Amino acid sequence: MNRKLVLIIAVGAAVLGFFALGLNDYLTLDQLKASQARFGELLAQYPVLVPAAYFVIYVIVTALSLPGAAIMTLAGGALFGLWQGLLLVSFASSIGATLAFLVARFLLRDTVERRFGERLKAIDRGIERDGAFYLFTLRLVPLFPFFIINLVMGLTRLRIWTFYWISQVGMLAGTAVYVNAGTQLAAIERVGDILSLELLLSFVLLGIFPWIARAIVALVQKRRVYKPWQKPKSFDRNLVVIGAGAGGLVSAYIAAAVKAKVTLVEAHKMGGDCLNYGCVPSKALIKSAKVAQQMRHADQYGLEPATPQFSFRAVMARVHRIIAEVEPHDSVERYTGLGVEVLQGYAKIIDPWTVDIALNDGGSQRLTTRAIVIAAGAAPLIPDLPGLADVGYVTSDTLWDVFAGLDAPPRRLVVLGGGPIGCELAQAFARLGSEVSQIQRGDRILHKEDPEVSELARQALERDGVKVLTERAALRCERDGDRKLLVVAHAGEEKTIEFDQLLVCVGRRARLTGYGLEELGIPTTKTVATNEYLETLYPNIYAAGDVAGPYQFTHTASHMAWYAAVNALFGQFKRFKVDYSVIPWTTFIDPEVARVGLSEEEARERGIACEVTRFELAELDRAIADSATSGFVKVLTVPGRDRILGATIVGTQGGDLLAEFVLAMRHGLGLNKILGTIHTYPTLAEANKYVAGEWKRAHAPERVLRWLARYHQWRRGGTA
Repeated sequence: MNRKLVLIIAVGAAVLGFFALGLNDYLTLDQLKASQARFGELLAQYPVLVPAAYFVIYVIVTALSLPGAAIMTLAGGALFGLWQGLLLVSFASSIGATLAFLVARFLLRDTVERRFGERLKAIDRGIERDGAFYLFTLRLVPLFPFFIINLVMGLTRLRIWTFYWISQVGMLAGTAVYVNAGTQLAAIERVGDILSLELLLSFVLLGIFPWIARAIVALVQKRRVYKPWQKPKSFDRNLVVIGAGAGGLVSAYIAAAVKAKVTLVEAHKMGGDCLNYGCVPSKALIKSAKVAQQMRHADQYGLEPATPQFSFRAVMARVHRIIAEVEPHDSVERYTGLGVEVLQGYAKIIDPWTVDIALNDGGSQRLTTRAIVIAAGAAPLIPDLPGLADVGYVTSDTLWDVFAGLDAPPRRLVVLGGGPIGCELAQAFARLGSEVSQIQRGDRILHKEDPEVSELARQALERDGVKVLTERAALRCERDGDRKLLVVAHAGEEKTIEFDQLLVCVGRRARLTGYGLEELGIPTTKTVATNEYLETLYPNIYAAGDVAGPYQFTHTASHMAWYAAVNALFGQFKRFKVDYSVIPWTTFIDPEVARVGLSEEEARERGIACEVTRFELAELDRAIADSATSGFVKVLTVPGRDRILGATIVGTQGGDLLAEFVLAMRHGLGLNKILGTIHTYPTLAEANKYVAGEWKRAHAPERVLRWLARYHQWRRGGTA
């Protein structure tokens, strides 16, 4: 028989037996007073057996969360006196609480984890960090029902030994009060009289004390961190922001909006990587490439196909024109108009409140500031590949200037890397006429997505002429006269790939040097180390965006910037923990790959139970009309419920369509709400409604429907 079922039956039988036999009637104050003399005689007759029996019964009552623990505690003082009673009750209550904790974990943890896996993970992270502290606080205050604490803590991943010893220590004060009261049993009229208002307030103060102590410890640690530095008596600025990418711009904007005096320092171009090298230019290039591809396949729309005739210089000129059109949104003039002081130069943090700026015009400026936000961004990661410098290469940052001088796209382009940037640029240049070879060390491109998504992406790229070469490890670059070669390892053999241009897209690395982190001792690994409030080692220095991770997206940099700026300016009143619970992203190949939340593979790897509902775009009227039927919408939900755990969209405008699922997940809306929302016909957005409909059909109440069929048959007069 299933062990859980056996335990459920055993616990249920014990609880039913307790009430059926009327044992609860014995655990009352009146019964205790009436039986005190008799128990005293038994104790004198059996000085070992009676305490042992009392101990076992107390453990059972506590373990089964039965009513009567308070009476049992009073009985400990009445029968055994203060010290022996305190010893027995203290250990019996902690052991019983731990057994209740284990029963809850064994019976309920897996079920709760399946239904609320992601939420429980967040709780577990908090418990791992502060669980002992919170448990100790709860144990100090008798107002919190201890049996509920036992059961709830059992659902977390708090260590058993931690739970036991914290319970042992934390319950001691309250236990002592009740045991001591038991020694004066005759004077007690009601159990509730034991905890007077004054005593309750004392316990509350006792419970608050750890929080006060924690604040004092934090203050001491803060003073220790700042001890080597001399804090200014006044400050030139409320906030200095280093870096004018998405994170820096938003931080500065928020500060100016709340009338803080803020300086934004940027060494190179306003708008950062996204405007100048990433999101904006790549999407402009992708659009031109898509139009060229549509011209080649115009017969899909009933038109004559044509080989696109274009000037590559004109294409690249358009890219730079688009950058120029977006540029005013992030310009010095705009932010100056918003109330931000913008300085163009290199910032270096001298001490926790002082920033030196080497201005681009040759001057310098030193500012004192109450807080600093580091938003220095990231740069392309360059692999340690022998011969790379000899053959030359471009990155997603440099290609826009290098290729702008070309009359034609590179004839033979090798793209090193199978992530989103590599895939987007590989497809775009293939559509513009380059012979593209994409090299990926792993067994598939877009490895963070589900395998089926990676395969669809591979097929899409290969349809456009990209040679997707997976399981190829780049070994070195070589020159053979004017020939440029990349040597890769595949299936135990070395193979060479000739190219005219090499595009390196193997990831991005946070910018960690040059602005004073090393001198201040701020820890860095791959990113600047921050806590959940985005504070660095120094609580007044924050980091946001790519430089802090864990996500390297423009929208997450903006998201983090809000927390950094608000905490920096108002953290003395209220601090906000950065929320990464619902982060969407899109790879802008054709068809687009968009996702929020869990993928099917991630859910499987983490052991999170889920249901998968899928709708093929080939069934959608608008997709058929647009000849854009490649792709699907896939949604993961909690088993038996419509709560969304994740959504993946592969298809035209997938990034735009994803927004509905992002909104739903962020605000706790399920598929039933999406199904009940009117979507314009015919639009691609109807796919979201139809996937919700697929889920609804899979969860149709079959029994109710059978009764409805009988009802309608009866309404027809009983005929079939």
